[in-house]
Amino acid sequence: MNKRWLTLGVVWTVVFAGMSFYWAMGGMFGVRSLGGAIYEQSLDPDPSFILLVWLTGFVKLLGVLLLVLLLISWQNAFMNKMLYYLTKTGGILLFLYGLLNFITISMSAFDILAMDLTAYATFWRLVFWEPYWMIGGVCYFFSVKKA
Repeated sequence: MNKRWLTLGVVWTVVFAGMSFYWAMGGMFGVRSLGGAIYEQSLDPDPSFILLVWLTGFVKLLGVLLLVLLLISWQNAFMNKMLYYLTKTGGILLFLYGLLNFITISMSAFDILAMDLTAYATFWRLVFWEPYWMIGGVCYFFSVKKA
């Protein structure tokens, strides 16, 4: 395990989950930068949308649990391998999610794809949101060294 990357991964995850909790409580700072249907829904949210945002925050916190489990010296080789592969896979998926969104939003910015994003949301998705996903993926991926 690499404690520096693991710590960064925990901080990244807590901040990420914290954003969801903030928005679930009605906070609006940063929501416009998401754009599209999420922003539209947040303007007049129904209870099911608010519940979904709360659940999203709690699901994100599962990443903290995964990373904290890496701190335990497991005597079981299966558990070590399972945590290794879950963390590596999670890191790859987080990174790919951000990268693929970055590519599709960039294609939209060049009018290759049609997306329901304002110029404001496109800017923030390319400058902050998608790189944020990729940074999280890097943190998770490098949190573990070997199975």
